[in-house]
Amino acid sequence: MNVKDFVEILGADFWTGVPDSQLKALCNYLMATYGIDGRHHIIAANEGNCAALAAGYHLATGKVPAVYMQNSGEGNIINPAASLLNGKVYAIPVIFVVGWRGEPGVHDEPQHIWQGEITLKLLEDMDIAAFVVGPDTTREALAEQMARFRELLARGKDVAFVIRKGALTDAPKVTYENSFTLRREEIIRHIAAASGDDPIVSTTGKASRELFEIREAAGQGHGNDFLTVGSMGHASSIALGIALQKPEERVWCIDGDGAALMHMGAMAVIGAQRPANLIHIVINNGAHETVGGMPTVAGQADLTAVARACGYPSAVCVDSFEALDRALEAAKAAGSLCFIEVKSAIGARDDLGRPTTTALENKERFMARLRQGKP
Repeated sequence: MNVKDFVEILGADFWTGVPDSQLKALCNYLMATYGIDGRHHIIAANEGNCAALAAGYHLATGKVPAVYMQNSGEGNIINPAASLLNGKVYAIPVIFVVGWRGEPGVHDEPQHIWQGEITLKLLEDMDIAAFVVGPDTTREALAEQMARFRELLARGKDVAFVIRKGALTDAPKVTYENSFTLRREEIIRHIAAASGDDPIVSTTGKASRELFEIREAAGQGHGNDFLTVGSMGHASSIALGIALQKPEERVWCIDGDGAALMHMGAMAVIGAQRPANLIHIVINNGAHETVGGMPTVAGQADLTAVARACGYPSAVCVDSFEALDRALEAAKAAGSLCFIEVKSAIGARDDLGRPTTTALENKERFMARLRQGKP
């Protein structure tokens, strides 16, 4: 289905969301049409944030907003959907557009398998009526369904369109870039060299894929690395949990700007605990690159100032490999909680692979490494 037709049939004047590769056509259309002007389109920190923004829009205008997200974000909307939007509370109507990763029968990555199986059930449990849009869904069928949904929306109900792979087409081409020159894979190569045999927790998306390939190319094992393939925004909390229980280990967290923003409260908890053995690195390219490159607000935020305000004793920002290497060595010698923000370009190799080990194998090897201690 042509994405322009899809947007016109839904008829929403305000969109907010967290980007998803399954919804790339929609994301590009919204960026080409509105950018991120605030009045019509906002890329939010997480999906719960989107639901609240949508509620505010409805309260101010009386109109129905639209929220787009990957199905992994359903967990983040459960609270606002149940305690804010629901008809037994404020009856705030919202149209959800949900990218269906891990659809049963469609091959996908391990973090999407269970989420894909329960996508429709979660919507049903949240009292959100759902309609599945596939590549063969016609404009007429969508319009008929939207007419039925409008009756529900008028009663303060929420509805959802669940988007199958390849369902939305004909998106305008949008180029996402910034002015920085460091490539994330090379940044991670420098971090891997500096960390030696220390444990690393890496965030969701291409960062973990690049770390895996760096180890493969170097002929190294993967026992030192926990690849957080799902659970976006929680890598730093996983690293904190390890650092607190393994004070004899220096623990590294390779984070991304979109992930750090998604659950930024984790930084306040880390700063309050101040583990002396944790080095938190955020590679900031100002983009949700793994799912297409749409911008995050981290390009405008001062993450090092946030880290300092949260209680990190040391926080620096670097944009060259010379400065990065100095910061990595200083963090190793500091003996205290450190934060390093690395400004990065947008982009990755076209032939970037995926881990060839399973998530369970990764967990078991990493746990065995922590049990054994430093080599």
